[in-house]
Amino acid sequence: MLHAALYGDEDQAVIFTYAWDRLLIDPRPGPRGADGFTGLEQLTRSVRSVPATARPIPPGGSTLPRLAAELPHTLALLDPHHGAEGITRQLEELVTHLAPASIDLLDVGGDILARGDEPTLKSPLADALTLAACCQVNAPIRLLIAGPGLDGELSPDDLRPLFGPLVHTFTAEDVDAIGGILQWHPSEATAMLAATARGARGTCEVRDAGLPVPLTDEGPTVHEVDLDDALSRNSLARAVMTTATLDEAEAHSREICGFSEIDYERNKATWLTEQPPTKLDPNDVLSRLDQFHSEARARGVTHTTFRHLTEALNLNGSHREALRRLLISHRPEQYAAPLWRIPSND
Repeated sequence: MLHAALYGDEDQAVIFTYAWDRLLIDPRPGPRGADGFTGLEQLTRSVRSVPATARPIPPGGSTLPRLAAELPHTLALLDPHHGAEGITRQLEELVTHLAPASIDLLDVGGDILARGDEPTLKSPLADALTLAACCQVNAPIRLLIAGPGLDGELSPDDLRPLFGPLVHTFTAEDVDAIGGILQWHPSEATAMLAATARGARGTCEVRDAGLPVPLTDEGPTVHEVDLDDALSRNSLARAVMTTATLDEAEAHSREICGFSEIDYERNKATWLTEQPPTKLDPNDVLSRLDQFHSEARARGVTHTTFRHLTEALNLNGSHREALRRLLISHRPEQYAAPLWRIPSND
């Protein structure tokens, strides 16, 4: 979406990204590396691309092959299992191989600018590793923050003083090109970014904990931030710069931030395996949905994501797509694509 807005539709991009679906698609905690797939294609010595025909090795899961099938761009697998040193090596090889006209490091929400001690911080490790690597590559890289605060980790008020130029403000037209993908892709931050670009305003509950995220006029904006300023602020990124394994990086996260996001995923994955199987009963779901609406309105909530709604209705992640279809078929007026709108009254 950003590539089309800034560079047009003619040239294709290489999107260097994690295979890290955080238990939404993948029941295994942590990111997948190249050994977690079949059918990858060699792009450079240490970088593999993910074509539409690639498949995650069970029980792992990934959204990347389906994204590859629906996007015109090349998806390259960012593999953090060799720490920031490994990501730096991958980036250097890509720069040499592609000789790109531009390199943008994009973070939705802005938690890449965290110091590391913020009580609301939930997932600093992936951002810190990427930032650490980008600051060691001998190539100009532009850091862009889209949707300030939309990941529910840092507030726009904390981020605003760090922003440089406004690069773009997404519109409904920008979103239309990927509207079909947002029907199934589980990313909550991207869903809220798209919804604010389409005009949604209010408060959205996200994640398993139901964090309230404001949907404001700042939601669809994209700002540039100085890369070195971000590194000087992000203590975890500075600490992991010379890490050669993901385990090393995790240890730094526990020391600096007080936790590892992968530990959280490990604990939740264990808990999920201990839960009895659930069935999606339409009548029961619609009844519980009414109760959820009533309680959400009392909290001042206007929207929610289908990830949060699935968990709030005591369903597991495998039911998310079926739940979305059920609710849209019964209450289409509440579908504020790709979010669910809480009605003002029943």
